[in-house]
Amino acid sequence: MAGNGKQRAPLVAERRYPPAGSGGGSEPPRRAPPRKPKRRKPAPAKRRRGILGWVAGFFRWFFGMVFGLAFRLGLLLAIMIGAGSLYFASTMPPIDQIVDGRARGSVTMLDRTGEVYAWRGEQFGGMITSDTVSVHLRNAIIATEDKRFYHHLGVSPRGIASAIAINLREGRGPLSGNGGSTITQQTAKLLCLGVPYNPNTWPTERAYEDDCRQTTLWRKIKEAVYSVGMELAYSKDEILTIYLNRAYLGSGTRGFEAAAQRYFGKSAANVTPAEAAMLAGLLKAPTTYAPTSNLERAQTRANLVVGLMEEQGYLSATAADEARANPAVLSVAAQRRAGGYFADWVMEDGPEYFTRDTTEDVIISTTLDQNIQNAAESALLNVFDTRIKEGSEVQAAIVVMSADGAVRAMVGGRNLTASGAFNRATQALRQTGSSFKPFVYATALDLGMSPYDIVDDSPLTMNIVGSGPWTPANYDNEFKGPITLIQALQESRNIPAVRVSEMVGRDNVRAVAQGFGLSSDLADGPALALGVSESTLLTMTAAYAGILNGGSAVKPYGLVDLRLQGEAEPMMSQTGGIGERVIRQDAAQQLIWMMSQVVQGGTGARAQIPGWEIAGKTGTTQGARDAWFIGFTADYVCGVWMGYDNNTPMTGVTGGGLPAQIWHETMVRVLQGMTPTPLPMIAPVQPFAPAPDLMPGAPGNFFGIPVNPSNNGTGNNGQGRGNGNGNGNGNRNNSGGAIVDILRAIIGGN
Repeated sequence: MAGNGKQRAPLVAERRYPPAGSGGGSEPPRRAPPRKPKRRKPAPAKRRRGILGWVAGFFRWFFGMVFGLAFRLGLLLAIMIGAGSLYFASTMPPIDQIVDGRARGSVTMLDRTGEVYAWRGEQFGGMITSDTVSVHLRNAIIATEDKRFYHHLGVSPRGIASAIAINLREGRGPLSGNGGSTITQQTAKLLCLGVPYNPNTWPTERAYEDDCRQTTLWRKIKEAVYSVGMELAYSKDEILTIYLNRAYLGSGTRGFEAAAQRYFGKSAANVTPAEAAMLAGLLKAPTTYAPTSNLERAQTRANLVVGLMEEQGYLSATAADEARANPAVLSVAAQRRAGGYFADWVMEDGPEYFTRDTTEDVIISTTLDQNIQNAAESALLNVFDTRIKEGSEVQAAIVVMSADGAVRAMVGGRNLTASGAFNRATQALRQTGSSFKPFVYATALDLGMSPYDIVDDSPLTMNIVGSGPWTPANYDNEFKGPITLIQALQESRNIPAVRVSEMVGRDNVRAVAQGFGLSSDLADGPALALGVSESTLLTMTAAYAGILNGGSAVKPYGLVDLRLQGEAEPMMSQTGGIGERVIRQDAAQQLIWMMSQVVQGGTGARAQIPGWEIAGKTGTTQGARDAWFIGFTADYVCGVWMGYDNNTPMTGVTGGGLPAQIWHETMVRVLQGMTPTPLPMIAPVQPFAPAPDLMPGAPGNFFGIPVNPSNNGTGNNGQGRGNGNGNGNGNRNNSGGAIVDILRAIIGGN
């Protein structure tokens, strides 16, 4: 203070709060000194970005943009796939409506004993399901085609990536070859992605299926979407059921039931592991691996499938070894593959709407005898293996039938397993040569001539209007003078055949030939008698059957009855092919006797079979372009033709040679174990020899009436048979005035 001279103490504010632990009068706590702010480190100086930095930055920007865009596109694609899959799922029909998607039906053929021997069209064995087939078959399919079938949603990205890698590695396009398709995708393709067959869009069902199998990027995308839709609509077992019924498995089989029946003669429910492996192996290439095409190749493929089944645990090592040691083999019916040409003929000859274009499943009972068929095939192979030089392209055909026209066997060429091939028995029109001569002598006998009548075998020249002189020759270039009709036919002499044809009238000969079924254009000139006209082997064999049955026309047939599968009553049936009578029965029986002499001591001697009566006739055309032998026992008629498809002349081949040998080999097999039956023939009574100038058929005379050999046979001299039954065939069962009829024919009377 100033009064006492002391300095004042500095002013200090009172503490607002007492110190801890003191009373309310304690001084307030001290205030913490303020914190000094930390000094910031100066930012490093910005370094200048180099070229690598710019490149790295660009890539960070680019990939960020790409990944962002991909994510958005992927999300959009997933939404579109989901929407498309839901749409397809909503359109899926019930299972039983799509298991059989064929637009055409099938034809199953039975032989004369009721055994199946051929199939045509697409076979469908009936609906099967994934739980009714053999467990081995189900496992084999999954092991081979889609081992993750029960674990994906219709599409396997891993499988697709693997398939693309394989295709590229093997030099193919990414979508060519392996497709990496799941069973679901394969089923989607079998359903043509839901697009039904429309004949206005595709001309044939084959074109429709080929289009469905086309692989493009867009179709693969649609296939994937459709497959997911199937997975949403159906269970896995339902998808497998569709697949089991729709897959094509070779040889016209659609579905595993049909394939099991076709190849093994059993249901798909009963196949063994080896058989299941073979069926599953067909899925890769049905035509290539079909056991009917190449059994060894099919077995090799099946072994691969067995290995996959073992690897994936479907077969034990013991079971797999058993399957390899005992591979699947074809059933007896499938091994035979009998009657391919015959089956083709039945399909062609039957009603189109129940055969070639059937929309139904049809069962056809036929006349085929598989034992006779095997005999014909074996005979052909035997002769070609032992008598024909290797590399020769010569062909042959065989037809065997009963006297009523029921065809028992047919071989249409050397390729015995052919189907849909050119059938030389039914489709090849060839000149008949001397095999036509029996119809010349049939006409003569029907008009009252005797087999012992005489005809002149001497040089002959005829004036042909518009062509000039025509001089036929015999095969041996020799002339024998007056000979009987028996000798003329037995030695197949040409000039006597022409003379007889001119004597009885060409129009009459033509009428008889046509009556027996030779309906192709027959020659107008005198060469008609020498077989210059064309015919098929089937038609010629049927004409000879008409001779055997006593002179009635025959229509060859193979179809006995036709019914729809599952129905007892046939839609159509046929019991025989015998038609109207062409010549008198006694004339036919005399002709059979004359033809038996051809085999007994004439040009057909190689056809002889000890203990059997056989009649027949050889035929060789000019230049040996065609060689024939047609003959018969009391039970069967067999016709054989031989020649080149391009009509090239053969060397050293005549009808009495290789064709007769093939006939002999065929009939020896056919007749084995049978009891010989006599031919229905009449041996004519040999007359007393009249004076030479009165001999029937003496040179220049025919029953005493002058005959001009240069007559061209035109005019009315061929009309003598016209009043028989109104159709030119002259039904003469009760004719007692045969000689009068001959005279009328010669002088042009009616």
